[in-house]
Amino acid sequence: MPIARGYAATDASSPLTPFTFERREPNDDDVVIDIKFAGICHSDIHTVRNEWKNAVYPIVPGHEIAGIVKAVGSKVSKFKVGDRVGVGCFVDSCVGCATRDLDNEHYLPGLVQTYNDVDTLNGNAPTHGGYSDSIVVKEGYVLSIPDNLPLDAAAPLLCAGITLYSPLHRWQAGPGKKVAIVGMGGLGHMGVKIGAAMGADVTVLSQTLSKKEDGLKLGAKDYYATSDEETFKKLAGYFDLIICTAGVAIDWNAYLGLIKPKGAMVVVGAPEHPIPVHAFSLIFGAKELSGSMIGSIKETQEMLDFCGEHNIVSEIEKINIQQVNEAYERVLKSDVRYRFVIDIASLDA
Repeated sequence: MPIARGYAATDASSPLTPFTFERREPNDDDVVIDIKFAGICHSDIHTVRNEWKNAVYPIVPGHEIAGIVKAVGSKVSKFKVGDRVGVGCFVDSCVGCATRDLDNEHYLPGLVQTYNDVDTLNGNAPTHGGYSDSIVVKEGYVLSIPDNLPLDAAAPLLCAGITLYSPLHRWQAGPGKKVAIVGMGGLGHMGVKIGAAMGADVTVLSQTLSKKEDGLKLGAKDYYATSDEETFKKLAGYFDLIICTAGVAIDWNAYLGLIKPKGAMVVVGAPEHPIPVHAFSLIFGAKELSGSMIGSIKETQEMLDFCGEHNIVSEIEKINIQQVNEAYERVLKSDVRYRFVIDIASLDA
């Protein structure tokens, strides 16, 4: 069995530490990838600290993976050695389905997550993610990264990028549409970039104006502080679409008041507690409150191609893997602009 090296969490309260483990032997439809970079997603922190109560240790996190193809199976036709590739949040889908649903696979039962799941192709051994030097993935779940995008800054597109692209695309953000992005963090800044590239008028709604200069530089037309009560008066009924990246409690009814009749608010952040919404906040104006989660492999490739066309990548701070525990604490303090990316070569440091 191929041996991989990485960093793992062994319980909910201990720091991540060096970890050696086995990857499965490649099948004829597998792609073997040398991982070069791995983004740090807030979901990694939720998972390794068992905040979602589903952790199975040890866990090698990481589902924003960028690397280079090292080897391919005999039946692989899309990739060759040396290709620039990515792996996102899942590595198989609906393993019990007769036909793969290319558009909705990420919403169906049987999704195999990149880490903290079981590999049905390897005797239900644990899946381990991108905080490691290599990974073996079925061809149909590997993505092509455009040549003009640097691998390090492209890595977060595999989660943060698709998480914002999918709702912006589905709710038809574009010319003439007024779009608000709630939160200016790892997710939110990607929403600003992608929404602006789609031609929408993008406004950032953030607690303070501390990141206003960044927001405007990345493509936002306006930037407002939600701590200012006048914001909700001035922008009442203004937006066609609001995408909420916040993972903390907000006044949902107040935000719904910012939407035009028949407009939508889409939740992509994951607050810990239930969302309290008054029925009249939706009934008056026939407003929609919906959710969205990553995207299919098909849509993720469309997103990568779109980002390649518009030269869109994440704003990153690159770190050595030995700094991962410090980076987690900084993420929790919102002390990063805007995504940490691990340089996997640092494993040899």
